[in-house]
Amino acid sequence: MLNPFVARRTCWLLAGLLLVWGQASCAALSARDATSTAVVLAAPAVRIITLAPHATELVYAAGAGARLVGTVDYSDYPPAARRLPHVGSLTGVSLAAILRLRPDLVVAWQDGSAPQLLQRLRRQGIAVFVSRPVRMDDVAREILALGHLSATDAVAAQAAAAYRQRLASLAARYRQRPLLRVFYQVSPAPLFSVSDASFIGAAVQLCGGRNVFGAQAQPAPQVSIEAVVAARPQVMLAPSRAELALWDGWRVIPAVAHGTRYAIDSDLASRPGPRLAEAAEAICATLEQARLALGLTPR
Repeated sequence: MLNPFVARRTCWLLAGLLLVWGQASCAALSARDATSTAVVLAAPAVRIITLAPHATELVYAAGAGARLVGTVDYSDYPPAARRLPHVGSLTGVSLAAILRLRPDLVVAWQDGSAPQLLQRLRRQGIAVFVSRPVRMDDVAREILALGHLSATDAVAAQAAAAYRQRLASLAARYRQRPLLRVFYQVSPAPLFSVSDASFIGAAVQLCGGRNVFGAQAQPAPQVSIEAVVAARPQVMLAPSRAELALWDGWRVIPAVAHGTRYAIDSDLASRPGPRLAEAAEAICATLEQARLALGLTPR
């Protein structure tokens, strides 16, 4: 395979020569991001920076991990990402640090990247791809888009297909399971949950769960203790058992009375990247465990 740096230089050289005849030989690469903006590159991205951990995982899944030159704190998967220089964190990024790394593509997160920063990057001539996987299939869509911008389409297509197949298998396996009322606790204080507009809510549905706050408009609504008690969830999920201790005294809640409170690995469930399929598998297995505990499936 032609070295991407050589390919880029050759592409520009040929394009420059053919301009004499008003021709062009190197077609631009274009993909739409989460804001429906067309991100256009004159040649495949060879220096990429990600501004969120899930974006790092998406780039690796797309086959462009070797092109990453920088990222942010907590970008620790796959293990190779831990060796990348950091340009900041989810709470703040250094424009100067980004510019020093000379990226030709920055993958930002719509909910975590300051719009002013993205505008300044674009003014510097740096292409910005805004990521925001909300629905589960958005992960596959963004893998394909990033693979196209990096000219690693074949690898990206394989990763996206494998991800979609895992989800399809879960849907087929669990669609006939008895429904369970599920409360997913994102944080205890303040108390936040998820709705069906979130990727976690979608995973709960995929596994035969009915999210008790699924109808909320916001992907991560703030809720009250009273609302949770009134919803009477049969299953309660949270990032850790310690966070579920909030409900120890509320035996009126079926999940507390029957001991169907479970921890879900937040590293998987909180990152809308390719490992979201693994998180969905964990949620499905947990709900199946709850069905057994509640006597809803044969032992």
